[in-house]
Amino acid sequence: MATPVSTVALVLLSLLPLCSPLPLESLREATHVLSNSGFVSMSLTLNLISKTLMSPQVPSLTVFSPSDDSFAQFGQPPLSLLQFHFSPHALSLDTLRSLPHGAKISTMNANHSLMVTTSPSDYQVQINSVKIIGSPVFNDGNLVVFGIEMFFDPEFQTSALVQSPIPGLECVAPRYGGSEDLSGGNVFGEACGAMRSKGYSVMASFLGLQLMKPKGDNQMLTVFAPLDESMVNHTGSFSEYPLVFLRHVAPCKLSASDLLEFNNGTLLHTHLEGFVIEVTRIGDGLLLNGVPMTSPDIYTSDWLSVHGILDVIAAREGRQPGMEVSSESGRV
Repeated sequence: MATPVSTVALVLLSLLPLCSPLPLESLREATHVLSNSGFVSMSLTLNLISKTLMSPQVPSLTVFSPSDDSFAQFGQPPLSLLQFHFSPHALSLDTLRSLPHGAKISTMNANHSLMVTTSPSDYQVQINSVKIIGSPVFNDGNLVVFGIEMFFDPEFQTSALVQSPIPGLECVAPRYGGSEDLSGGNVFGEACGAMRSKGYSVMASFLGLQLMKPKGDNQMLTVFAPLDESMVNHTGSFSEYPLVFLRHVAPCKLSASDLLEFNNGTLLHTHLEGFVIEVTRIGDGLLLNGVPMTSPDIYTSDWLSVHGILDVIAAREGRQPGMEVSSESGRV
């Protein structure tokens, strides 16, 4: 069932107050600590862009700060490069250590993401092959600041992540055999409650609106739910919201264990025409178009699975939403 965009807009507007701007006190304390810790240049940078950071779209932040020597060697960096060193998530050192090799971290530069280049078994964390120096310089839960060896390279690539040719599109849907009401019933309410309790309220609201309903005995759903702050940070006009939701929903029910059994490079169709999700398995972790799955199996029923992910899923490189997918690929 389609839901008018105006209704979706009202729901999102009601959720926005939940995302408070980054506290001014956090910025003040961080700039003071940075200045006293040998990161004067980044301290001045935070002061300069403080008005930008004091908006509801930036409720939390991680800053990766090159040393003053790096600033001196590089010269005055452009704003686009500085934005590449800010991520709209409060990422602790433990969180960074838990991310699998190849996981992508969004930045305030919309054209570039950072890439984790170490594994959870490695004590030293590297981003874009640049080492993070020790523990955070500052961390109050809203704002986290790390020192790094040098500036990140926005054009960084790693040969270790070059994939073999992608196999044909697949989506394996277990046959429905339960007695639940496939029209939704209380399942949507239960799933939404589980999602809201773990910080996925925006996607829960979309699911509650039922922008699509299961049709027929073979229709099942898997929902990949980005964190609330990611949804707020990465969506633009209200007309985009239904499209963002639909590209995070696959027309089959897949548990975390099902996804872990897929071959690397398996592609899942979504409810957004032409948008596919590439599944990459790294150890016990999963990446979806490079975005880590952080909370597997938030909710499961006979026909619905919900998994939490770190960020909004973007299109795979070389394939954009809306591109036609060959019928020979075996679309479900």
